[in-house]
Amino acid sequence: MTTTVIERKWHTTAEVAEMLSFGLSKTKMLVLTGEIRSVKVGRNRRILPAWVDEYVQRVTGDADGWAA
Repeated sequence: MTTTVIERKWHTTAEVAEMLSFGLSKTKMLVLTGEIRSVKVGRNRRILPAWVDEYVQRVTGDADGWAA
């Protein structure tokens, strides 16, 4: 018998908040304003890991000019 491991495809807003060390309210605002992409599944928002990476890349790209 083989066991199949299913990788998680989606994150909840709360999980993303924890990953980014942000509060839930801030993360929800980022999602609602479209700064972090998401899809609505029923009554819930779901976020792909790649969308979290996109947000981090965009934010850290803005910080490049600050290095002296």
